[in-house]
Amino acid sequence: MANPHTPSTDSRQIQIEDSDSSPACVMTFNASDPSGAGGLTADITAIASAGAHPLAVVTGAYVRDTAEIFDHFSFDEEAVTEQARSALEDMPVSAIKVGFVGSPENISTIAEIASDYADIPLIAYMPSLAWWEESEIDSYLDAFRELLLPQTTVLVGNHSTLWRWLLPDWSGERNPSARDIAKAAADLGVPYTLVSGIPLPEQFIENVLATPLAVLYSEKFERFEAVFAGAGETLSAALSALLANGHDLQAATAEALTYLDHSLDAGFHPGMGHIVPDRLFWAQTDVDAEESGDEADDSDAADDAGDLTSNLPFELPPNGTTKH
Repeated sequence: MANPHTPSTDSRQIQIEDSDSSPACVMTFNASDPSGAGGLTADITAIASAGAHPLAVVTGAYVRDTAEIFDHFSFDEEAVTEQARSALEDMPVSAIKVGFVGSPENISTIAEIASDYADIPLIAYMPSLAWWEESEIDSYLDAFRELLLPQTTVLVGNHSTLWRWLLPDWSGERNPSARDIAKAAADLGVPYTLVSGIPLPEQFIENVLATPLAVLYSEKFERFEAVFAGAGETLSAALSALLANGHDLQAATAEALTYLDHSLDAGFHPGMGHIVPDRLFWAQTDVDAEESGDEADDSDAADDAGDLTSNLPFELPPNGTTKH
């Protein structure tokens, strides 16, 4: 006998189809990280926290703990293609995020997929690859530069990482600015670059969204006296979700940086290595929030982010439309 309290499949389906509150979908290409510090774990948690639905394409797997990366095993490009296209043919995707994908072959297949969905913004994050063999690094960066950057809408990376990659022959008396790095990225087809971790005096760092011609947004934060794993993944994934949800680029950058700052502030030490950002800091109990005063801080941060949306928005071009 059927349960009389169970709604019919038809009525449930109608409720789903009529809902206007479905989260936007973000497809992320990244490696599995068993430590939970970065990789797909960081992407999934940050994307969901920013109100979007993650479509996680596994491109390989790290061998790592919270202190260091020992090795990486890459999936072949056919496995990556099958995962991505199956999801893309089923669900509308509002943003694509690309992290570390393991091989030039995977970069090539992701670039081919992105070209078929050129109206979707693509956010590319370049992590430090210092743990890898030099020959592997060179071929990977060459492929990323030639195949993926021309389709990238926003490039995200740490100041030192992007500097060494995009401006290896820099000989200026001063360190390159965010605009210098943005110009190098623009020469390769990238309209916007978000440079994080720019050193400032007195234990501060700056994060800057720039083009070759202008700084579109900048924010200064006090440097944490700690070493984190997965901060860049957190920032780029949150930015992808916020853009997917319809925020203009300036507001999305401001909110993503605020989210990262709170995640780092609530960071925890699960192992013997680096601190991991708490990307679910907002899920603490009301009692904990009252004791720490985070409720008031979060309210102020939300007000600040709300003020930003009143500024003139910056038009976000789809990937692959900027020609050089």
